[in-house]
Amino acid sequence: MTRVLVIEDEPQIVRALVINLRARKYEVDTAHDGAGALRLAAARHPDVVVLDLGLPDMDGVEVIRGLRGWTRVPILVLSARHSSDEKVEALDAGADDYVTKPFGMDELLARLRAAVRRAEPTGGGEEDVLVETDEFTVDLAAKKVRKHGRDVRLTPTEWHLLEVLVRNSGRLVGQKQLLQEVWGPSYGTETNYLRVYMAQLRRKLEADPSHPKHFVTEPGMGYRFER
Repeated sequence: MTRVLVIEDEPQIVRALVINLRARKYEVDTAHDGAGALRLAAARHPDVVVLDLGLPDMDGVEVIRGLRGWTRVPILVLSARHSSDEKVEALDAGADDYVTKPFGMDELLARLRAAVRRAEPTGGGEEDVLVETDEFTVDLAAKKVRKHGRDVRLTPTEWHLLEVLVRNSGRLVGQKQLLQEVWGPSYGTETNYLRVYMAQLRRKLEADPSHPKHFVTEPGMGYRFER
């Protein structure tokens, strides 16, 4: 069973999430503050995290950074903060998706399922290849990236974005296609997600992130991976 850690201090929202998640056969743990959430995550190793940014003891972005220090678990942010800057800050810290309050339960559950799918290993097949550049190597079969002989830790969303680009090596992948392949069919306009995650991939993999050689932007159109 998929284990969900709900980090939320509003009792009504916690109750609604627990009821809906357990009805769909998820195992659910809950925490009402950041410190308790980090302890619970370390002890229970959830498969996905649903996180409110407005916690009583610390900002949710700090919780994201704390989790990203040791785990790639998908993180779905649930927040009343609507500004683009705040969404980008959460995504930049390592969140995988962002849902604003008030929210529809069906949409939230669909996004949660998508986040879990992105983290699942894919089976081997004829397409599995080793892609090498002068800076890093992408092993599509093992879902691993190495740079100068060392493993590079990517979040599930970072990996999925990298995988789509690498499998389309040398070809332009449009913004809408990338959003829908990585985040799901209901996405198509959240281009700030792409900007944040492409910046993260460049920081982790490019020799000079400000002048990318491998992850090329085609302004207003999309992105292209070049070996």
